[in-house]
Amino acid sequence: MSGPRVAVLDYGSGNLRSVVRAVERAGAEVTLTADPSVAEEATGLVVPGVGAFAACMEGLLGVGGERVVERRLIASRPVLGICVGMQVLFAEGIEHGVRSQGCGEWPGIVERLQAPIVPHMGWNTVEPGESSRMFAGIEDQRFYFVHSYGVRDWVMRSEPPFPQPAVTWTEYGPERFVSAVEHGPLWATQFHPEKSGDAGAALLRNWLDTL
Repeated sequence: MSGPRVAVLDYGSGNLRSVVRAVERAGAEVTLTADPSVAEEATGLVVPGVGAFAACMEGLLGVGGERVVERRLIASRPVLGICVGMQVLFAEGIEHGVRSQGCGEWPGIVERLQAPIVPHMGWNTVEPGESSRMFAGIEDQRFYFVHSYGVRDWVMRSEPPFPQPAVTWTEYGPERFVSAVEHGPLWATQFHPEKSGDAGAALLRNWLDTL
């Protein structure tokens, strides 16, 4: 029996093949695509991303990815954002003093981490949100991060029909940042599950179980 049909959105961001392989190993039938109709019709959609916020947002707009995400969420169809693929879901990002608009699915600003060593690179723990499905069975595991920017303040109030978001935090140096969010059909991680070994594989299976 084949697994759920998952599309990985190809909008010019790197790290696509490792995401495809990881989701396949988790049990899905995966298509790498830049076609909006394929991305919209898949059972699940993964939006990866590495690099600069503005460049990823430009690439996403270039393939109509922001409209695909919006239409999927209106229809309660699952979306998983990874790393900058999570960041672009917020309202805006600030890099080197330049503000760029994001998809606006969540209010909030992606900004440079205020830590002694940046980028934040390597393994770190998380503090899962209440009643997290994403981290079921892996609450105490470590995940792999590579980033210099993040969301340090969560300001959203949930609106129907989605439940209250489960927000996961991670401590790095003197501050905390949002490391994952579960909000109805929209899930996202700041870390890379595809690089996080057994824990990342378990997280991807948890997501596939929602499809």
